[in-house]
Amino acid sequence: MALLLQPQKPSPFSCQLPSPFQNYTIGTCKLQSNPRETPLHSKRRCSKVKASWQEFTGVLIFSAIPFAAVKAIANSPLGEKLQRRLEEKKIDAVQNSSKLKFLAEKARKESCWYGEDRPKWLGPIPFDYPAHLTGQLPGDYGFDLAGLGKDPVALQKYYNFEILHARWAMLAALGAVIPELLDLIGTFHFVEPIWWRVGYSKLKGDTLDYLGIPGLHLAGSQGVIIIAICQVLLMVGPEYARYCGIEALEPLGIYLPGDINYPGGILFDPLNLSKDPVAFVELKVKEIKNGRLAMVAWLGFYVQAAVTGKGPIQNLLEHIADPLHNNLLSILKCI
Repeated sequence: MALLLQPQKPSPFSCQLPSPFQNYTIGTCKLQSNPRETPLHSKRRCSKVKASWQEFTGVLIFSAIPFAAVKAIANSPLGEKLQRRLEEKKIDAVQNSSKLKFLAEKARKESCWYGEDRPKWLGPIPFDYPAHLTGQLPGDYGFDLAGLGKDPVALQKYYNFEILHARWAMLAALGAVIPELLDLIGTFHFVEPIWWRVGYSKLKGDTLDYLGIPGLHLAGSQGVIIIAICQVLLMVGPEYARYCGIEALEPLGIYLPGDINYPGGILFDPLNLSKDPVAFVELKVKEIKNGRLAMVAWLGFYVQAAVTGKGPIQNLLEHIADPLHNNLLSILKCI
């Protein structure tokens, strides 16, 4: 059954600013929220979970397949064969890995992005930069006003967390922008192309089709609780491997020559970008810079969604069409 959204008409005396925090009528179910509430805090909600036990069981099994398959192969005769083959080739692989690490260290010392002469966050302005930031890590611009990196162990841990969140932010930014863009140009038509409304659609009980293709859905027809359970199951394997380190895949006969942040190998470096040490040390800097930009972009996505109720592409198009009236200052005046 189709669900119709009917936003309340704004008062003619109020600023005409769309917002995600309006009152909506969803079929026969009315959501009432005040300006400080999101749809998640509405006084009345529609169904959040709609799935038969057969669908629920099927989705759970599908989500658990990757982790279960890895464990099964590792403990099977095939896994033993793969491990024996790895042991035969591992000595040469380790030697080659050590050679690449030596060349990478040499390239890092010669690069302008590392060491004491690297660019700083204040540029030519004189400043007493922290002594514990020596330019050993990619993207080290000497910024640590809170002194969080004084402990070397903590500094490495923070860097591990930063690179992890940076990669998630870059992937998520693509996931937020591409569906809206494809929907606007007419390539695909989604039930809900705006990133923040996707979760809200699941709270209403909508069925979401992948790429807008009718019937192409697995978890898209499930409720948010089932989707959350599947997400946990799907992340068990990657998180377990990250916890165990790069040796976690050796029971499958896969050797990763890098470290926890840059594992390398056929799985994580299929294009062999790490074969060129000079280019690789610069790619690390480019990655963390773009990742930081993506994390800041997500802050902008959140603010735009809360203030305008629209997606980032629509906000950008409206700003380009009329930059004098569609900008940050004009929006703040309407709040």
